[in-house]
Amino acid sequence: MYVIRMKNCAFFARHGVLDEEETLGQRFYVDAELTVEPSRPLEEDSIEDTVNYGVAFAVIEKIVTGQRRFLIEALALEVAKALAARFPQIRKAEITVRKPNAPVPGVLDHVEVTVVWPQ
Repeated sequence: MYVIRMKNCAFFARHGVLDEEETLGQRFYVDAELTVEPSRPLEEDSIEDTVNYGVAFAVIEKIVTGQRRFLIEALALEVAKALAARFPQIRKAEITVRKPNAPVPGVLDHVEVTVVWPQ
């Protein structure tokens, strides 16, 4: 087994509970940590036997920029499930979603949620 990490994938989207979040939108950041069990030995150097991270990025992008979610927890879970379904070699998908402009009554860098699939 080995791990593929994709860090700070950035997308503009409109997730959140408040109407203003849907109207204005904002940037969201996604990290994907994918534990992979190759179907053939790594020495064979075959892209078909691993997770193509270009395709994985496109899967993440389609979900994050698609349907609005009220909770970034639900968004992270959907990404994790989609990646595991697309790539059967993934044994565990740990997805972190960061929301820099969370509507809180104070100053913070971001709100971050991490979901692991399968649970």
